[in-house]
Amino acid sequence: MPQSDSKGADPPADCGLCPRLVAFRRESQAKQPDWFNGAVASFGDPKARLLIVGLAPGLTGANRTARPFTGDFAGDLLYQTLAEYGFSTGTYDRRADDGLNLVDCRITNAVRCVPPQNKPIGAEIKACRQFLVAQLAQSPAPRAILALGRIAHDSMLSTLKLRRAAYPFAHNARHDLGNGRALYDSYHCSRYNTNTRRLTTDMFRAVFASIRADLDAPDA
Repeated sequence: MPQSDSKGADPPADCGLCPRLVAFRRESQAKQPDWFNGAVASFGDPKARLLIVGLAPGLTGANRTARPFTGDFAGDLLYQTLAEYGFSTGTYDRRADDGLNLVDCRITNAVRCVPPQNKPIGAEIKACRQFLVAQLAQSPAPRAILALGRIAHDSMLSTLKLRRAAYPFAHNARHDLGNGRALYDSYHCSRYNTNTRRLTTDMFRAVFASIRADLDAPDA
C-alpha cells in the first residue's frame, strides 16, 4: 500500500504558519543540523480505514526522523501494538528507512511541528487543523479514528464540527459518529503515561482490539 503523502493533507516541511514553532525548529536545526527539523508528514495509506491522530512530533522522535512516532518510546509501544493487530508489515527499527509499512492504517498528528516542552498552544492547534480537515476529506474517509490523548480528541471534534460536551474524552471510549464511523480514545502512549501506569500495555491493546473487531465486523 502507498505510504506517502496525499495532496493537501500535509504541510510543506518548511511550514511557516506558526512563528513560535518555526523559531523552535530553527533552534533545533542549529543544534542538530542532521535531523529533519520540519513539519512531519503523515505516514501510511491515505485511503486507510484507520486514522491515528497523535499530539505532535517528539523532539528526538519524529522531529529527528521525519516519520510520526519514529525514534522515541511512544513509537516503540505504538508500532509494537499495530503489528500485533495486523496494521503493519515489516519490522519497526526506530528509523524512517526501516522498511516498515502500515496496513489499512495512517498516522498523523494534530500539530505537525515539534513544540517547546511538547506543549502546543491553542493557536498552533487551530492553524494546523486545516490538514486534518484535508485528511478527512480523502475518499474514502477513514471508518475509525483513534485519538491519542485529549488534545488530539478535542482537535478531531473541532475538525468534525462536533460539540466536546457530547463526546467526552475517556480512555477506551468509543464515540459513534454516524454513517458507520467511530472515534476512539486512548491515553497517549508516552513514556510518562506508561511509567506512571496511567496507560499499561494491556490498556493500549484493549483499544486496538476494539478497533480491529469493529473493522472486521461483516458490515464494516
